[in-house]
Amino acid sequence: MNRMSWPGRIGVNVLAYLVSILMFFPIFWLILTSFKTNSLAGSRHPAFIFSPTLAGYVNAVVDSNYLHYALNSVYAAVGSTLLCIVLGVPAAYSMAFRRSKRTDFTLLWMLSTKMLPAVGVLVPIYLVYKNLHLLDSALGLLFIYAAMNLPIVVWLLYTYFRDVPGEILEAAEIDGASLLGKIVRIVVPLTMPGITSTALLAIVLAWNEAFWAINLTNVHGATLAVFVAGFKSARGQFWANMAAASTLSVLPILIAGWFTQRQLVRGLTFGAVK
Repeated sequence: MNRMSWPGRIGVNVLAYLVSILMFFPIFWLILTSFKTNSLAGSRHPAFIFSPTLAGYVNAVVDSNYLHYALNSVYAAVGSTLLCIVLGVPAAYSMAFRRSKRTDFTLLWMLSTKMLPAVGVLVPIYLVYKNLHLLDSALGLLFIYAAMNLPIVVWLLYTYFRDVPGEILEAAEIDGASLLGKIVRIVVPLTMPGITSTALLAIVLAWNEAFWAINLTNVHGATLAVFVAGFKSARGQFWANMAAASTLSVLPILIAGWFTQRQLVRGLTFGAVK
């Protein structure tokens, strides 16, 4: 193996630190702005040293009913993920262990649906939701998020299930295990790291989604994406308040990602080394 010279190692480390700083700076500036006043945040001269204030957070939490939007986000993100897992596990099992000549085409077609722009189906989805009385409801967002993330969930679960040796399932079938028993007692436990990381990814995608939330909800079913957007469209450009609201909207998913990073990495590398 060729070892890199010390100038090369220093150069790589410096480049890594610069990229890390470049990626972290928007988050740092967002948090810094959240502690400014609206007049200071909107100033053309950026300020790094100032007297911090919690007025933006008080406005977001107390005056703007942050908890209502946060609960809707939790309901839509977690509920849609559970629905995706319940539907995705048997679908991925069928594609992994009961393949047909159309399996590859079906997988490719499911993945290709993610490449279509969401605005292309906005009008029909809006009309269907209007007739079903699902507009401005968190339940409606739960269904649209599940439909949005299901192709990715099935594809990821399919790749994890493919690593399960078929001989184990054949032995279980000889012992009299049913289809449900093989899925629940063998496939799911063996691929639990992959299922966990897939669920975490689906939660993150649903939590960060803004297009459908803004177009299908207004007040009752609105999520944190609508909450943050409201600070600009309806209340003017109060940058400090918007920065505080944005910080509060990303804080839960950052904390969840921090505590589950080991499971996430373990699941993403599941089956990578054999």
